[in-house]
Formats: sequence, structure tokens, C-alpha cells
Amino acid sequence: MTVRLACIDAPELKQSPWGQQSTLRLKQLLPVGQTITLRPIEIDKYKRTVAEIYVGNRSINVNMVQEGQAVVYKQYLKNCPESKDSLLQGENRAKQQHLAFWSQANPVMPWDFRRGIKKTTSQPTQPQQQNTCDPSYPDFCIPTNSPDLNCRDITQRRFKVLPPDPHGFDRDGDGIGCER
Repeated sequence: MTVRLACIDAPELKQSPWGQQSTLRLKQLLPVGQTITLRPIEIDKYKRTVAEIYVGNRSINVNMVQEGQAVVYKQYLKNCPESKDSLLQGENRAKQQHLAFWSQANPVMPWDFRRGIKKTTSQPTQPQQQNTCDPSYPDFCIPTNSPDLNCRDITQRRFKVLPPDPHGFDRDGDGIGCER
């Protein structure tokens, strides 16, 4: 079953590093084997189940927005009356705190990015990526505010690791992470 998270939209993978961060965070929140509850809303034109996802009483949709890993998809918000207020409040807090996606000077909404609409920015993206991505892992982006991760939590293997390696991916100290 393919599920699309209702009432929110996440950055596209090509919106580097925001899309990769969002994907990584969702995988952390929903590890394989995790028991979840779906509140289905509809089946979309791609035959995906559009739903709110819960782990216990916690809405993963709201969680993603609160952490700045997704944005509220306002045109579909009417489909989530139970979580509407939490989604809007979570997005406002994430914006105010400049979390993840909202740390950009001029964020391009995912729906605009898909349509090829770009905003001009006066700041280069590279310094922002350096502030958001942990410099210990230069080959891909692991957010600096990530909870502790293990190799089983990420898909990358045999990547460059620089000190201090806060997640301990380079167990033998040879500068290569998740070798096995």
C-alpha cells in the first residue's frame, strides 16, 4: 500500500538538502515494523491512500510540520479537521524558529518547485546547507539537529566521515562510515 500524508506537502528530493532531510526524518519516525494507525481520507489519482498516520496518539503528519520537515498543504486542509489547528500552529512555530525547511531565506514551496517556479534569493544556498547539514558527513545531508542515528537508520553505505562523527558511523576510525 502506498500512502500519501494528508494535508501536508514535503520538499521534493531535488530540493537539496530539504527533500533528503524530510525523507530521512520520516523514515526515523516510521521505522520498518512500526505499528501505525491510518485515518484514510481518499484515494488519489495515483491510486495512493491519502491519510493521516498515527503512532499511538501522535500524528506523524503534525510531527513533520512541527519539525519544519513538511509544510501545510492549505488547499487540502479541510480534509483534516481534527488536526487542522495543530498543523497550522506547528507550521507557525517552525517558521518562527527557522527549523529545517524554514531556515531558508526564500523557501520555494514544494508545489511551486514541482511546477518549476523558483524564487530568487540574495543568499547562496551552500552556506545554508553547511549550517543545516552536519559537516561530519560531507557526501550527503544529515541534519545537525537529528536524533542519534545508527547505520540501520540510513540508506547510505561506505561514505566519507570526518571528526567528530557524532553518530558514530565510523566505528573503526578509518574515515568510512557504515562499511558493513
